[in-house]
Amino acid sequence: MMNRNDLRRADINLLVVFESLMHERNVSRVGEKLFLGQPTISSALGRLRLMFDDPLFIRSGRFMEPTSRAEEIFSNLAPALDGIAAALSRCQAFDPATSEATFHIGLSDDVEYALLPLLLRRLRIEAPNMTLVVRRADHWQMSQLLTSGEISLGISHTLELPANARRKGLRPIRPMLLRADGQPGELGLDEFCRRPHAVVSSMGNVIEEADRALSQLGRQRKVVLTVPQFSALPVLLANSDMIAIVPDYIALSMASIGGLRAEFAPVELPQQELSMVWRGATHNDPGERWLRSRCSAFLCEQTASPARQMPVKAYISAVA
Repeated sequence: MMNRNDLRRADINLLVVFESLMHERNVSRVGEKLFLGQPTISSALGRLRLMFDDPLFIRSGRFMEPTSRAEEIFSNLAPALDGIAAALSRCQAFDPATSEATFHIGLSDDVEYALLPLLLRRLRIEAPNMTLVVRRADHWQMSQLLTSGEISLGISHTLELPANARRKGLRPIRPMLLRADGQPGELGLDEFCRRPHAVVSSMGNVIEEADRALSQLGRQRKVVLTVPQFSALPVLLANSDMIAIVPDYIALSMASIGGLRAEFAPVELPQQELSMVWRGATHNDPGERWLRSRCSAFLCEQTASPARQMPVKAYISAVA
């Protein structure tokens, strides 16, 4: 067993390369991620093989498959590197007014469209020199991006997370109806089922739940269009009788631009939760703690009133 004195021959940079290889399984992609040339990564792999006296990775087509020894090393190394990163971060002060830090965050499409503009404006008031690198990350991708370290923070509806990840609920995601027609009044259930529906695929199981809610009433809807992102909806719904069920903050954001109307659906639809998730390794990092505190302050629900008990205009005023 290696003792503490043996750590003198361990190069932490090599261990970072090893961890990246375990995630990416490709030398070129590791080089891009770490901003190093492919010869440097290949040289580091050679030194790692000498250090651990094992091939570590076997080429299989375009990918590098880890050996059983590499898997064993990784299971012990990952939490150790998290601990080192956390220990180092506590030694660094963070002043948002002067910091030039870069934050890598993952946002689902709905959050990026409707909530990022306001969040960014407020963040830049406090930290004008920061850089925000945003990755599109739906709830299926969030866990992988956190595990690989490509993002330190994510905001989305989330499912399974890595064991060392943390989570905080921000606000409920209330489904609302979005429409562009000029017909007065809110849609009734018959009209809701008769109208063609547009669906955004990134809503995940909200769509399934909407259909299930209708099925329990012995009703069904007709989906005629599925698109991959919310930004396309205003143009697609314009001058048509199509409707869409979207998160409340999407509906209100699009309705504020003009040409679209937001209202409650004529059927009770289940809510999900918008969550903020982050890596355990960055839990005590001063800069990351500041970012999380601001995201929480700016994005948490401000009203506790049940949406269905409020008129639409009152609800819009409450969450605006």
